[in-house]
Amino acid sequence: MKPERPSFSAVSERRFRLAGKAIIERHNPYFVAVDRQQDLCEQNAKPFVSFAHYDYLGLSKNPEIIASASEALHSLGTGVGASRLVGGERLGHRAFEDDLADYLGVGGAMTLVSGYLANVSLINHLMGPRDLVLIDELAHNSIFVGAKSGRYDCVTFEHNDLSDLEAKLEATRNQYRHVLVVVEGLYSMDGDIPDLPRLMELKDAHDAWLLVDEAHSYGVLGKTGRGLCEHFDIDPRRVELTVGTLSKSFVSSGGFVCAEAGVIDWLRFTLPGFVYSVGLAPAALGAAQGALTFLRRTPEQVEKLHRKSTYFRDRAKASGLNTGAALGYGVVPLLFDTPHQTMLVSQALMDEGIYAPPIVQIGVPKDLPRIRFFISAEHTFEEIDRVIEIAAAACHGTPEAAPAVTAAAGS
Repeated sequence: MKPERPSFSAVSERRFRLAGKAIIERHNPYFVAVDRQQDLCEQNAKPFVSFAHYDYLGLSKNPEIIASASEALHSLGTGVGASRLVGGERLGHRAFEDDLADYLGVGGAMTLVSGYLANVSLINHLMGPRDLVLIDELAHNSIFVGAKSGRYDCVTFEHNDLSDLEAKLEATRNQYRHVLVVVEGLYSMDGDIPDLPRLMELKDAHDAWLLVDEAHSYGVLGKTGRGLCEHFDIDPRRVELTVGTLSKSFVSSGGFVCAEAGVIDWLRFTLPGFVYSVGLAPAALGAAQGALTFLRRTPEQVEKLHRKSTYFRDRAKASGLNTGAALGYGVVPLLFDTPHQTMLVSQALMDEGIYAPPIVQIGVPKDLPRIRFFISAEHTFEEIDRVIEIAAAACHGTPEAAPAVTAAAGS
């Protein structure tokens, strides 16, 4: 007699419940149609503002960038139709990659249709038997998915604890042929950054390679937005590999890999996520090129972002809210004691037209629920004040208003 087995639907339902389905059964704050929500707020004479989108430089509705995307769309069509290797590319693909590499100060760059795909495809392609990958424990899911799919050893080290990394390197380096250390430039759940100067010392001392995922740090860190290396005044060519995304500061979609020119030439012919995927769609390419052109011409937009995000961090702290280890560069989380409290604060904000969904269960440890705020250069100080006042009232009751932090001139 065949054993009775649960149906696919039953297995899916069980896994959904294990993932935390109960949290959303009474109220689901996710997958909000934000355009409809904005219309509803406007109908009720209530301003709508999102702190859930990583448009750090406030460029997604910039007329110049929209025009750049539109021009590419109308001249080249909706898609490129094939992998660039076998179907050819458009002039704009290589022109953008060369411009991006020049801007970031690296030897070469290549774009892929997904930033997630870049990490998943790259790490497994680089490493093999007798190799080791050492990953910061709070690195992005795409890094772990990519790293755990290969035939090499994969070990984590404690978040931003380079003494732990050093101990693991000293204990294991001689057992392996190649060692790759993987960190993020700006950790998107916590808003903190790694100590790059010490990382460089460790990788050089132990003959290791370094991969920095700069998805959230390009356009955010450094005086002109050139990322973690500019923030620490380190030559970016000393870092073997960086990965970026076009969906944040470049207000488009897709990802990219940066390395020395010879490495990029090799990857164009061999990286599975590039070779077996279609090239960037013209509109996405045009938008990214428009954003890069804007950023080159208007680096002060990055400083504008810094003023807003540090103001948010300082205002939150002054109100007794927990911002964890956030440094105040683009990403500032508010941490809460329980998922229930997190959901309540998020709903209080939504009731006032402020979109900032809670993050519980998925993406963060279960005992560290939070609302993650993405600050934009185009957010106003008044909008930030409203967020903090509503969040503090919902979290603590209604405290005395915290003193406003003195803001730099400008908006």
